[in-house]
Amino acid sequence: MHIDPVSGLLREARQRPSPHCDERPTGSLPELLVIHAISLPAGEFGGPWIDDLFCRRLDPAAHPDFAAIAGLEVSAHLLIRRDGSLVQYVPFHRRAWHAGVSCYAGRERCNDFSIGIELEGCDTQPFASVQYTRLADVTRSLWAAYPGLLGRRIVGHSDIAPGRKTDPGPCFDWSRLQRLLDA
Repeated sequence: MHIDPVSGLLREARQRPSPHCDERPTGSLPELLVIHAISLPAGEFGGPWIDDLFCRRLDPAAHPDFAAIAGLEVSAHLLIRRDGSLVQYVPFHRRAWHAGVSCYAGRERCNDFSIGIELEGCDTQPFASVQYTRLADVTRSLWAAYPGLLGRRIVGHSDIAPGRKTDPGPCFDWSRLQRLLDA
C-alpha cells in the first residue's frame, strides 16, 4: 500500500472527502492510531450509511436510528469494510473528528495527535479476517509514511474514552492484529 506524502491519501482507498476535519494544531503530528468500529444501522453492514454520516449526507428519515445521529459532525481517516475495501474520508496529515472527548497518557483532545481507523463492525460480532489483514497492511504503511511519529502506539476508542465508548469491542482480537504486525 502506498500513502502519498504530500496529499496524505492512501492510493488503494476509494476517496470520499469529509467536511468533518480541519488542520492539526501547529506542531501536532500523528503519534497514535485509534481503532474504532461502526455499523449503520447498528449491527447491520453494507450500504451507504457510513459514507453518508461522515460526509454530512445522512438522511434522518432513512432509518429510525438515524434521527439522533444525522447532525453529528464526525469522521475518520479511513474505513475498512467487511469485504476489505478501503474508504478514506480525511487525509492522514489532517485532523479527523473521530475521538471526541478523549485522553491518552494524560493528553486530552486525541484528535490533535491521532489517526482514526474505523472497522465496519460492532461489539457483538467477530470482525472479518480480511479486515485484520488490511488493518495490518494500512498500519505498516502509516509507519512507513510517518516514521517515528506513530510510535507504534495502537489503542481502541474505548481506551481513550472509557465509560463513553466501547469500540472496537470485545470481539476485536488484539493478539491477532499484533501477530500480523509482527509477521
